[in-house]
Amino acid sequence: MLVSTAKYIILVFGVIIIIAGFLMLFAPKKARATLRKAGSTNWINYTEITLRLIPAIAMIMYGDFSKLPIAFKVLGWFMLLTSLVLYMIPRIKHHHFSMKAADILQPLYWQLLAPFAFLLGGLIIYNVI
Repeated sequence: MLVSTAKYIILVFGVIIIIAGFLMLFAPKKARATLRKAGSTNWINYTEITLRLIPAIAMIMYGDFSKLPIAFKVLGWFMLLTSLVLYMIPRIKHHHFSMKAADILQPLYWQLLAPFAFLLGGLIIYNVI
């Protein structure tokens, strides 16, 4: 039951990554504005981090059942550990970092990065089906 739930969480995560890719491709200014909001309030900051934990834990749990178990577990652990680090970093530093990143990532760059979101989302889905 738990493994099955983890599988569906990962599938939803892959779909969300693909949807984010479409946002990056067709609405890069909106994607950039979303990045600017990261860490902007306590609610946004801790919701964002907590939502990252869910697929991270699911990937670790489902890793042995995936087509690329080592890659899945490494990605899951990376997401989990970086989320835990973000819990410890002051929210304002997280927000300043996201603002700097948004300044660097002009809309054209978002569009150039969109295919990588499609690839990542597709690989995540492929690994569980």
